[in-house]
Amino acid sequence: MAPTTFHSDRTALVSRLRAAGCVYAEDEAELLLAAADSAEALTALVDRRVAGVPLEHLLGWAEFCGLRVAVDPGVFVPRARTALLVEAAAQVAGPAPVVVDLCCGSGATTLALAGRLAPRWLAAVDVDSAAVACACRNLAGRDVPVLRGDLYDPLPPAWRGRLDLVVANAPYVPTEAVALLPAEARLHEAPVALDGGADGLAVLRRVAAGAVDWLAPGGHLVVEISDGQADALCASMSALGLLPTVVRAPEWEATAVTACRPG
Repeated sequence: MAPTTFHSDRTALVSRLRAAGCVYAEDEAELLLAAADSAEALTALVDRRVAGVPLEHLLGWAEFCGLRVAVDPGVFVPRARTALLVEAAAQVAGPAPVVVDLCCGSGATTLALAGRLAPRWLAAVDVDSAAVACACRNLAGRDVPVLRGDLYDPLPPAWRGRLDLVVANAPYVPTEAVALLPAEARLHEAPVALDGGADGLAVLRRVAAGAVDWLAPGGHLVVEISDGQADALCASMSALGLLPTVVRAPEWEATAVTACRPG
């Protein structure tokens, strides 16, 4: 990126971002300066950031697991904590696994797994058309199909019972708590990517129920969850005959659950 050629008061910019609640104001200021090609463009970007538009939507990309992932307006922004989902999935994946990423959003997790694993087959699924379009762009050239539909519905029937690994960053925010989310998420990301139903587990229970049929014996389901919901989700998985394990990463404030289909 060419260096900024227009004058800008970085101190004033940082102060304005910090006053708007941007925790990493200094870093954000540098990114916005790099993204703008004029003082007018910078002003427009900063005005939108102060109004609550996610930084990633303004830049058009997010950093995830060391990758630069394109993020379109309205698409769920990949969080740093989801790196645990990638790590946990890599730990349980066998050689040349058949992998499906449900609720793929921008395709960030799919992209990271493509680099970490040597999958025999890898596909991504999302119900939101904007997310599917964004994931297609991020996965272009990788021969990874991105399918639009509800969870397992768009998968070819021949895959039933043959998946080695299913990962899902499904929505798990309880419906009543969605209104309490930061404006960045609440106003600028698709509700379908956030709202997990009354207790936050409605979609994840469906993911687990489907895994019983779609996983191969010995295959694994790996999902992200909040720490306080892990026990309830594990109980649901156990009732389905899956064998769950909770994985935590305090440094990311992240929790995941891996669940094996007995083989």
